[in-house]
Amino acid sequence: MSSEDHKYDVNSVEKNHPDVGVHVVADGRHQFDVASIDLVQRRLKQRHVQMIAIAGTLGTGLFLGSGKALSGAGPLGALIAYALVGSVAYSSLCSIGEMTSHAPISGTFPHFAARWVDPALGFAVGWNYFYTNVITVPVEITGAQILITYWDSNPNHAGIYTAIIIVFACATNIFGVRYFGEAEFVFSIIKLTMITGLILVGLIIDLGGSPNHHRLGFQYWKNPGIFAGAGLEPQHIGLDRFLGILSVIVQASFSFQGMELVAIAASETENPRRNIAKAVRRVFFRILVFYILGIFVTGLIVPYNDPNLLQSTGTAAESPYVIAMTNAGIKVLPSIINAGVMTSAFSAANSFLFCSSRILYGLALRGQAPKIFARCTNSGLPFIAVAFSSIFALLALMNIKSGGATVFNWFVNLSTVGGFFGWGSINLTYIFFHRGMKYQGIDRRKLHYWNPLQPWLAIWGLSWCVLFIIINGFEVFWTFTASGFLTAYINIPLFFALYFGWKFMKKTEVWKPEEMDFVTGIPTPEETEGPYYPPEGFWQKLAEILF
Repeated sequence: MSSEDHKYDVNSVEKNHPDVGVHVVADGRHQFDVASIDLVQRRLKQRHVQMIAIAGTLGTGLFLGSGKALSGAGPLGALIAYALVGSVAYSSLCSIGEMTSHAPISGTFPHFAARWVDPALGFAVGWNYFYTNVITVPVEITGAQILITYWDSNPNHAGIYTAIIIVFACATNIFGVRYFGEAEFVFSIIKLTMITGLILVGLIIDLGGSPNHHRLGFQYWKNPGIFAGAGLEPQHIGLDRFLGILSVIVQASFSFQGMELVAIAASETENPRRNIAKAVRRVFFRILVFYILGIFVTGLIVPYNDPNLLQSTGTAAESPYVIAMTNAGIKVLPSIINAGVMTSAFSAANSFLFCSSRILYGLALRGQAPKIFARCTNSGLPFIAVAFSSIFALLALMNIKSGGATVFNWFVNLSTVGGFFGWGSINLTYIFFHRGMKYQGIDRRKLHYWNPLQPWLAIWGLSWCVLFIIINGFEVFWTFTASGFLTAYINIPLFFALYFGWKFMKKTEVWKPEEMDFVTGIPTPEETEGPYYPPEGFWQKLAEILF
């Protein structure tokens, strides 16, 4: 893709985007300007976006997975793993937040990759991310169904509950983005209330405020200790503990997965630049409070060798908070927690379904998926993309039969590394974006959101994502199985097959800084941002702080 394929139009950019020094207008085959066929509407309000950003994809990964992290690495080991993965998630959010602040359009980071790195990378990351998210939908639906067994353990009812959850999750998305936003607003409030309550209850138990009045303090950090081993190198304690931390990294990443949803919803958000900027600025505190503080409190109230942590019930019974409450003599809260975790699992399935349908829609807009997926209703719903994505929710029914459960678990493992490819692509794209903006004389500081630590944050995130992809299935080299190796690493050749396949078919090349298009098809701030009205009175100011 050489510079001869482009036209330079300095006057038009100086009129609409005065910060840009040189404007590159791509030829029609790149399909950067899709305004005439992009029919989604900005129906998500500020309160929807902020709550989705804070808690949209919080699910079983955090509420139940923290127990597996604790048993796998110990209290300090789990804390280190969550902090490391949290830093990578944060760098990815900062990167996509800045790019979205410049271009709040459909297609989000797969299109950014196609626009500023290589069209083939956009194709590869788009389909990889679609697959990763759409396969996570039945995972969360299955999680919600298993949580119901806390009250009804009759196996004959599993199919009925699964079908009901599938219908509700699909219906919430099919009714339109406004209904999705309202549902996620309510679910997010429930999740935030629950995780905040769990942290407070955990602190109360640790300080001796439970019915048995036993103060725990840091006793579990002393006995059984701060690190747990992976059990792979029992003769080398230090190495085994290090491997324990590595084993938790993959599990921790599942807890953070989907944090970029708020940027994916930018094309359907009111005042997207202002609202996305506000959401991204808050994500650091979300990670610090709900993830880091949450895993820290978990390590205070339950020893990593508690036998209940090793029971994979799938219900609240395996939650470290429930175990701590049971040990402390608190009897009422576990059932309430199970209900909260169940709504969280349903909400996460709802969010991942929305995410996958919008990624598919963005690919279709620009010719990287069948055009039929770009069709919208009069109200702006990409109904074909939503319907197609909803079909994958039926995979949750496979888990009802034991034979299907094995295949289903393979699908789950296959999708794990897809999140790392997504984050890595976001950070790689930002590095190119940063270089192109600098070369073309565009002042990033005039964007609604920019981070002074860039591009170092993106370099940090990309480096760790590459390492995470490599070590994803390291345990298979101790107890090797062909299926374990394939499910851990098959995503790597699959991703590069998508990349090189599109590259050879379309003869694409990596963009040079002087060729990057920062204007075509991107609405100006005047077109997307309405006037800002400062809050007046106590309730408006409180809503401004919360939402």
